[in-house]
Amino acid sequence: MNLYIKSSLTALAFLSASALAYDVKSGGDTSVKKDGANAYSLPAGNLPMTKRLDFSVGNSFFRNPWIQAPATTDARDGLGPLFNTNGCQNCHIKDGRGHPPEENDLHAVSMLVRLSIPAMTPEQKKAYIKDGVIPEPTYGGQLQDFALQDQTPEGQIKITYTDVPVKFTDGTEVMLRKPNLEITDLGYGKMHPDTQLSARVAPPMIGLGLLESISDETLNSWADEHDADGDGISGKTNRVWDVEKNDFAIGRFGWKAGQPTLMQQNAAAFNGDVGLTSNLFPNENCTANQTICKDLPNGGSPEVSDKILDFVEFYSQHLAVPIRRNVDDAEVKHGQKLFANSGCESCHKTNVKTAKREALPALSEQTIHPYTDMLLHDMGEGLADNRPEYLANGREWRTAPLWGIGYTQEVNGHTYFLHDGRARNLMEAVLWHGGEAEAAKQNVLKFNQKERDALIAFLNSL
Repeated sequence: MNLYIKSSLTALAFLSASALAYDVKSGGDTSVKKDGANAYSLPAGNLPMTKRLDFSVGNSFFRNPWIQAPATTDARDGLGPLFNTNGCQNCHIKDGRGHPPEENDLHAVSMLVRLSIPAMTPEQKKAYIKDGVIPEPTYGGQLQDFALQDQTPEGQIKITYTDVPVKFTDGTEVMLRKPNLEITDLGYGKMHPDTQLSARVAPPMIGLGLLESISDETLNSWADEHDADGDGISGKTNRVWDVEKNDFAIGRFGWKAGQPTLMQQNAAAFNGDVGLTSNLFPNENCTANQTICKDLPNGGSPEVSDKILDFVEFYSQHLAVPIRRNVDDAEVKHGQKLFANSGCESCHKTNVKTAKREALPALSEQTIHPYTDMLLHDMGEGLADNRPEYLANGREWRTAPLWGIGYTQEVNGHTYFLHDGRARNLMEAVLWHGGEAEAAKQNVLKFNQKERDALIAFLNSL
């Protein structure tokens, strides 16, 4: 064989193997190979051993429960007095996905409900610009359905469902379920008559440091708020308040991209979900209409030290994305083509390189496949919560990353998807898409059974 041809073929084989390796490693060199319940709980594959102790310490503060103050365990006291959970892992179960309450559940546990009212007065409109929402006057920005012993929680979350039939072109019918959200057993009086409610399940924790490492320039290059290219997709960045910078920044985390950094996301969750103060959020999560926070002892000021926040930030930045599976399967490959040809990749971006981060080398300059553009998109009336958050209106949601989604059943024992867990499987999640994703959904509705199976096989391979 001609030496040039032989060398060229060898080079092509190498490139193909390299491309396949990257396709398998959704999180680049941070990806790990792990099946089973702990698939989301490993440190980044390229994290040096010298840094794994920091990861483990952060994990301990993320996993272990907080307790009521005063206590001899003063590093973990200060819980509540109003809260949703006493530990982060109770919502992000095995670092994975939460779920809506089942029929016999007394509490929502891994689901919370955001609360707000419309900004009507000049003062409220001014406050909205910086805060992103106007909290409900009595209950604040989030319902706490737990309280310390002998104390009164704010209320309980009740969800019922209405059937919504959807038909494929071949006549196959799927029965979706639309949630009806209600707050019962209010402990501190009536809510404002115009209260806006939004149920949110806890999202998976994997790959968050990589998403944080995508540059602002990349996100802005993807944004097309006014659909200048005419493709029907008009994603935009959210602009939210960064407490540490004391300025606005691009929102990256939360279902509506309402938090700019993992540090702030974590501190806000400690405050709202667990009832703990920090230097970022020094006020307890009671409103002026609730005296319970003033009446009961706290765990000091702040209850979560900067050192603990640093450890939890490091942990949440370095949770690894598990590798893809079955990438050579013919059905998976077919499903991948269907995913692309249907228009799903317009928002679920497949390829991006993270920025250089001197202080976080494991996350630096990684070629990743998160299947998200991190932007806000109008998802249609069916998914609307009608609750704005900064620049996100009541129909807009941040594109959810899809990497690792095929491990959900193994890790969490369920397949509930979307912001409120209404979808009971991946196909139901697809069929709830509307708005900017309506055309892609209509393409999927034309699929026959074999094509539908291939699409799901591809998604489960991620």
